[in-house]
Amino acid sequence: MLKSLVLTIIGADRPGLVEIVAQVVTQYGGNWVESRMSHLSGQFAGILRVSVPVESFGELAAELQALASQGLKVTIASNEDESSQPDFCLMQLDLLGNDRPGIMREVTQALASLEVNVEELQTECVNAPMSGGRLFKATAELRLPKELPESKLWDRLEQIAADLTVDIRLHKVKKS
Repeated sequence: MLKSLVLTIIGADRPGLVEIVAQVVTQYGGNWVESRMSHLSGQFAGILRVSVPVESFGELAAELQALASQGLKVTIASNEDESSQPDFCLMQLDLLGNDRPGIMREVTQALASLEVNVEELQTECVNAPMSGGRLFKATAELRLPKELPESKLWDRLEQIAADLTVDIRLHKVKKS
C-alpha cells in the first residue's frame, strides 16, 4: 500500500538540490509523481507530491527532515483523497496590468468570497515594452464550485478589472 505525500522544500539555491531530494525519495522506494520548483531571489522553492510505501514513510520523513543539515527546510503533509472532492469546474484566469500594490489582494479576496479555490498561481513583474514601466502578470488555475455560475465570477472579475485598470481573461480548462 502506498501513502501519498506533499512536500515543500526551501533553501539557498545551488546546483544539486533537486538531486538530493530525488535520491532520498528513491532510497525509500518512493515515486516522484509531480512537482513545481523555482528559483526566487536566490532561494530554491519547491512543492512536490511523492508516493511511498506505507512501511517506509517514517524513515523517509526522518531522512527528509535531516536535510536541514544541508540547508534545506522540508515540510511534509499527507494530501487528501481527491476522489472524495465534490464536482467542480476548472477555469484559467489571466491578468495583465500596470504593477501596483494590492492587485493580488483584490483578486484573491473576490475569489475567496465566491468560494473559488486557487489551484495553481504564477505571477511575475516584467518591463512594459513601450512605456518602460512595470507590468504585473498573473496566471491562475481556479476550481469553481459546481453551483457557482460562471457569469457571477465573470461579473465580479470585470468589476475588479475596471477598478484596478487591468485586463482579465477567463476561460474553461479541461479536467485531466
